[in-house]
Amino acid sequence: MVVKLTDSNFQQEVIDEKGVVLVDFWAAWCGPCRMISPIIEQLAEEYQGQVKVAKLNVDENQHTASRYGIMSIPTLMIFKDGQVVDKIVGVQPKQVISDQLEQWLAQ
Repeated sequence: MVVKLTDSNFQQEVIDEKGVVLVDFWAAWCGPCRMISPIIEQLAEEYQGQVKVAKLNVDENQHTASRYGIMSIPTLMIFKDGQVVDKIVGVQPKQVISDQLEQWLAQ
């Protein structure tokens, strides 16, 4: 299940979370964001119980998007214990994202 993030719940759902969190920064009008969306859904299912997977609409939550310097979407950020540990910009194959998640789960 993909968690819907907002400016108001970001702290609780991502920063205060122990472990690995994958955040997809996206917008409804963004074609590449729509292309990567099914991959995000698959990852949420495959990593259930290991990785929290969440999405933040940058148009509706500009405070958080600006806080993390989101200039291009889709941008995926991997957080571990509340800290940004990795960033993937643009559409990437599912395996690239999985490999990054595995790296942070192993640490």
